Amino acid sequence: MGIPEKAYFILNPKSGVKSSVNVPALIEAHLDHSRWKYELLLTEHAGHATQLAQEAAAQGARLVVAVGGDGTVNEVARGLLQTSAALGILPKGSGNGLARHLGIPLVLPQALALLNKPTFGRIDSCAINGHPFFCTAGIGFDGVVSSAFANSTKRGLSSYIQLVVKEFRSYQSQMATVRVNDHELTSDFFVVAFANASQYGNNAYIAPMANIQDGLLDVCLIRHVGLAEALQLGYGLLTKQIAHSNLAEFHTCATVSVHSEQPLHFHADGEFVGLANAFEVQMFPTSLEVVAPADQLI
Repeated sequence: MGIPEKAYFILNPKSGVKSSVNVPALIEAHLDHSRWKYELLLTEHAGHATQLAQEAAAQGARLVVAVGGDGTVNEVARGLLQTSAALGILPKGSGNGLARHLGIPLVLPQALALLNKPTFGRIDSCAINGHPFFCTAGIGFDGVVSSAFANSTKRGLSSYIQLVVKEFRSYQSQMATVRVNDHELTSDFFVVAFANASQYGNNAYIAPMANIQDGLLDVCLIRHVGLAEALQLGYGLLTKQIAHSNLAEFHTCATVSVHSEQPLHFHADGEFVGLANAFEVQMFPTSLEVVAPADQLI
């Protein structure tokens, strides 16, 4: 039996809909201690998980596990970019976009079992205006909803849907120019979405064909939509049929830029970032090592 390798678990104690779960007890009970010598670290404020992940990697961690939702996963992952430490995930959020895309079990003991016999692989990462993301980023209605969700005290899928409906009633599509693959597309856009992975979370697939290891972004353009079209889009997201919808236009590329007259809301992995008139989205191939089921990795 070899010497146990270092693993750090970074826990957001306020994350997600499973906050009552005793994560330390689960880790102690289900983690293979002959495989991993672990330490549990608690986040104290926004951005803290990135700092903790960077420090863990610098201290020789082989594995750094994000315990939380998409925001915690994003923070931990950005701290591990271009390091020798791999990202593990114990999904404890309401959306769990990256965990779902990678096929990581949503039941925590099963997710821990995956870490006990890990398969390592490398995935792409991206950035929008310098803000890293691993699943999706978006401009327009996506960004407005992420801003409203950030200011809401309620979490979970039902609360998110209520916010979507509320914001849709007053949202107006905005004129923007998207430059992709040396082509310029100018229109009033409802959403401009950038997908590294296939889904936002909660099995809502914005780009069902997206491959997180192909070095390419999948760009989804959705122009002005009314109520009937919005219902059609919602159905398409949940059934993976959006790629076949005449309401969505897809492009693949390594970089893309967007310019608009009015400042537009934008998000990275569901976390509201701010407003801007100009956006640059970049792809960084195989920049993050992860643990995932073997059949999900090249």
